[in-house]
Amino acid sequence: MSSRDTIAAIATAAGAAGVGIVRLSGPGCRAIAATLLGRAPQPRHAHYLRFRDGDGELIDDGLLIHFPAPHSYTGEDVLELQGHGSPVLLARLLRRCLDLGARAARPGEFTERAFLEGRLDLAQAEAVADLVSAGSDAAARAARRSLEGEFSRRVDAVVDGLTGLRVWIEAALDFPEEEVDFLAAPELRDRLQTVAGELAALRAAAERGKRLVDGLHVVIAGAPNAGKSSLLNALAGEERAIVTDIAGTTRDLLRERIVVDGIELTLVDTAGLRDTPERVEQEGIRRARAELARADLVLAVLDDSRADAAALPLPDGVPVLWLHNKCDLSGHSVAAERRGDGRHLWLSAQTGDGLDLLRRELREAAGQGEGSDGAFSARARHLEALDRAAAWLERAATQLHHGAGELAAEELRQAQDALGEITGRVDADALLGRIFSSFCIGK
Repeated sequence: MSSRDTIAAIATAAGAAGVGIVRLSGPGCRAIAATLLGRAPQPRHAHYLRFRDGDGELIDDGLLIHFPAPHSYTGEDVLELQGHGSPVLLARLLRRCLDLGARAARPGEFTERAFLEGRLDLAQAEAVADLVSAGSDAAARAARRSLEGEFSRRVDAVVDGLTGLRVWIEAALDFPEEEVDFLAAPELRDRLQTVAGELAALRAAAERGKRLVDGLHVVIAGAPNAGKSSLLNALAGEERAIVTDIAGTTRDLLRERIVVDGIELTLVDTAGLRDTPERVEQEGIRRARAELARADLVLAVLDDSRADAAALPLPDGVPVLWLHNKCDLSGHSVAAERRGDGRHLWLSAQTGDGLDLLRRELREAAGQGEGSDGAFSARARHLEALDRAAAWLERAATQLHHGAGELAAEELRQAQDALGEITGRVDADALLGRIFSSFCIGK
């Protein structure tokens, strides 16, 4: 008997509402409901009853609701037992269900069953966990769009394009005696470029979605006394970091997870970047450089009141927003402009002038800028799959350029399989195990 032939049960408490729920899914739910209720349950009807153990002793009173398959979250028979939120009462009620033939559910098993029953594809299933863990309104909205299938539809559209290319190439290979060289047709190259463009656009949208789900990892860097800690305090809205006029006050990394204008940010204040003989400060600077390499965005803070402000040694390949702080002292007006090395803002962390411009830039960096109304949630594994699909597609284009149709067809199949991993259209049991094991109990 497989695990899906048995009943999964789990108890969860609903917190402030004081409501506890024991949820079961699988064959036998109706029999357990009938035993507890004393009669067959009416589908999707809230039955009030007194829950009792096997000896007839009262456990709790509450509601019993039976959702027959396939009209349930998992697509199987589902039973919900609602009682008071006491952990002791929930444990006793769960034990009663286990005694009647249920077993404890694994983390994520309810959503896994929904996926296996075809109620959700894999991207939608992961969106359930993203919705539960959303740390901001924007992340919740993005997860909801993925749950409703927005991400999956866009993946399927690219897959349809790849399928069309494969059909074209396979047809050309099947009829080599034709006078027209279909593999060299401009229409084929145009269609391949179109699919590549759609895949690139999907990759960019998924990157924004990942940032909405994970939040933006922002590292504040600069020379000593440039105002890094003051900037962190200004964004956090309270005194989180010690601010003094003594250079080297910040010796270690200071992390704060905050929400700014609906954006979840992990702000990291770092030691001032400079040459110093002091060993403790050297270690702080070493950690700062390591953190910079992992940043989604670096806020490079410059002291605008000093004419000798030196350029900062920042790692290559990391997006940088240059902040000219202390413009209240330099006399420079609050402003934003684009230069060859990126965006520059003039602001004052002390007075708060220009922070609205900074928040706008942070919204853009987190994927909430123009064109983000249709943002959906995504994960690191989705980006990795999209990158592999793009690489296979590029190889296919190279093979077609050299007239190697058979190899191009295989490259396109690999690209299609990579995209199939996102929605679960390919068989990958190990992948499923990793994904659903990260879910919380009860989902």
